[in-house]
Amino acid sequence: MQRITRTDKVINFFLYCIILVAIVLCLYPVWFVLVASFSDPIYVNSGQLLLFPKGFHTRGYITVFQDWRITTGYANTLIYTTFGTLLGLFASLSAGYSLSRKDLPARGIIMGLMVFTMFFHGGLVPTYLIVKKLGLLNTRLVLILMGSVSVYNIILIRTFFSSTIPTELMEAAFIDGCGNLRFFAQFALPLSKAIIAVIGLYLCVGYWNGYFNALLYVTDRTKHPLQLFLREILLTAQSTDMADGESASEFKSIVQVIKYAVIVVSTLPVMCVYPFLQKYFVQGVMLGSIKG
Repeated sequence: MQRITRTDKVINFFLYCIILVAIVLCLYPVWFVLVASFSDPIYVNSGQLLLFPKGFHTRGYITVFQDWRITTGYANTLIYTTFGTLLGLFASLSAGYSLSRKDLPARGIIMGLMVFTMFFHGGLVPTYLIVKKLGLLNTRLVLILMGSVSVYNIILIRTFFSSTIPTELMEAAFIDGCGNLRFFAQFALPLSKAIIAVIGLYLCVGYWNGYFNALLYVTDRTKHPLQLFLREILLTAQSTDMADGESASEFKSIVQVIKYAVIVVSTLPVMCVYPFLQKYFVQGVMLGSIKG
C-alpha cells in the first residue's frame, strides 16, 4: 500500500476545504429560498434570515396555490413535459442508433448536415413563419414539438451506441435472423438505460423550465405552461390582483415570500426526480463522452 506523505495530507486537506466551500456556495442559495418561503414576511423583508426559518409562515404558499394560474400551469406543463420527453427520446434514440451504424448510407453527409444546423439556422422570424404556415400557432402541439429533438442529444446517443454496443453482438443477432428494428428494441435499448436517463432528464428539465416558445407561439392563456404563469406572477407581484380582499399594504408585505414560494413550487418536482436518475446520469454522461 502506498504511503501517504505529510505533503499529500496537506494537499488533501486544502482540496477538501475547497470542495466544502463549493458545496456550501451551491447549496446555501437553495436552502435560503426554502427557508424564506416558510418564514414570516417581517423577517424576510428585514433580512434577518440566515440558516433556519423564523416565525413559521405558509401564507406565501396559500396565496400561490389559490391562484388558478398555478393549477392550470401545472396541468399544462405536465402534459408538455410527458409527451415532449417521450417524443424526444423516441426521435433522438432512433436517430442516434441509426447514425451509429457504419452500414448506414450517406452517414457522414447526414451527420454533417445535422452539425451544420448547430451553428447556422434560419432564425426566429423564419421559424415563426413556418410554425404559422403549418397551422401550429396557439396549439399544444407546437409546445410539444419545439425542443423535442436536439442535435447535441443525438450526437451524445450516437457516441454512446458506438462505444457500448459490441459489434460481435450485432453480428450474432443478424446471423440468427434478427432485423434492425428488433435488434434496436430488444438489444440496444435495454443496454442503454444510462443514456436514456440522461437524455430523458435533459428533455424533462428543458420542457419543465421552458416558457419562451409559449411566449412566442401561444396566446391562449389556458394553454400556457407553468413557467409562463410564474413569470407573470413575479412580474405582477407588486399589484393587488392576487390579494383576495387584502389591503394593498398587507399584500405588499408578503411579496418577497410569494416570490420564494413560487421558486420552490416550480423547482421541487425536478429536484424530486433527479435523485432517482443520478446514478444513470453520471454513468451515461461518462460513457457518452468517449470518442468512438
